[in-house]
Amino acid sequence: MPLEVQIQNLAYGGDAMGRLPDGRAVFVPFCLPGERVLVEIVEEKRNFVRARLVKVLQASPERIEPRCPHFTECGGCHYQHLPYEAQLAAKSAILQEQLQRIAGIASPPMKLICPSPGAWNYRNNLQFHPGSGGRLGFEAAGSNRVIPIRECHLPEPALDGFWQQLDIEPIPGLERVGLRSGSNGEILLTLESSTLDLPEMELDLPVSVVQLSPAGALVLAGEPLLWMQVLDTEFQVSAGSFFQVNTPMAGEMVRQALEWLQPNRQSILLDVYCGVGLFSRFFAPLVNTVIGVESSESAVDDYTVNLDAFDNVSAYLGAAEEILPHLELQPTMVIVDPPRAGLALPALDALVRMAAPQILYVSCDPATLARDVKRLAAAGYTLEAIRPFDLFPQTYHVESISLLTRG
Repeated sequence: MPLEVQIQNLAYGGDAMGRLPDGRAVFVPFCLPGERVLVEIVEEKRNFVRARLVKVLQASPERIEPRCPHFTECGGCHYQHLPYEAQLAAKSAILQEQLQRIAGIASPPMKLICPSPGAWNYRNNLQFHPGSGGRLGFEAAGSNRVIPIRECHLPEPALDGFWQQLDIEPIPGLERVGLRSGSNGEILLTLESSTLDLPEMELDLPVSVVQLSPAGALVLAGEPLLWMQVLDTEFQVSAGSFFQVNTPMAGEMVRQALEWLQPNRQSILLDVYCGVGLFSRFFAPLVNTVIGVESSESAVDDYTVNLDAFDNVSAYLGAAEEILPHLELQPTMVIVDPPRAGLALPALDALVRMAAPQILYVSCDPATLARDVKRLAAAGYTLEAIRPFDLFPQTYHVESISLLTRG
């Protein structure tokens, strides 16, 4: 039976929150604060429920028409019904609330959010799932069901004109199809499969193709990598390596890191989850020593190439929680850029033991960031500043950089 709910605020994760008559929180996607809506409960817990939107009875004056016909069905976007300036304000408020509630910081030292230069067509990387008949699509919101896609307004123009030309026959074991565009307009297509079977291919498009399987990376056409440009600097990025999906914003994050850490010739930088070397590459010419730690073998290979010009750089291949406890090191500054799960406790404990005067924490998840900030604060660190960066317009995702100091 549908229930009428007054929406109060946006919550982290893309949902909006209201209250049921019994006081329980109800989380509903695709709603806005101030709206009166009709919802249907889909999941009940003791302290909260989840619901789907049936009808907007009274719309927020901020509500706009979504650009994409797949919005609300495809799980890729969450905020297309909200103007971009309002998206930025919402993300800043959510980040602040997470720090207040989880980290216990009453007045987080928030800086103004850094907006994306483009609110649309900003992604250099796409991940599709094969659907019925081999048609490419995205997973539905809250489901593994694949929605065939006719259009998408997030990829860079080079990718947007390319993916719609793809016609991939059903391949046994094929789980994902990835596309990435490089700085020179080149495109890398990756086929992620759970089997070692080689796909049959007829290629009449100018693209490199790599199959990623349990056996590793196999080049089927062209090159196994491409080049990405950040602040006039080229980075080699292999098929299996992570790189930020919003290239201009990667440059803005580098600028912020340099401004806050103020590296000099005496600095020793420990770059944890260093990836292909985005931060290390800009710090290496300015500091005494750079040590990278990264668990992806392909990323470490790229890191070695990207930092080859510097003899003050070294890298460890392995998980941070396995490498850091065994490092006898006293860095003057640390950059950590962990996955959504945040810092594993052995890695965090090892960083506390190293007692670096500065830690720059790059986060893609406000909740795990707040948890780790609380742990670092208990060990003697102070959150000096935090700035959100909108790498993912139209979605709930919010990147941030925090500066923590010790002493």
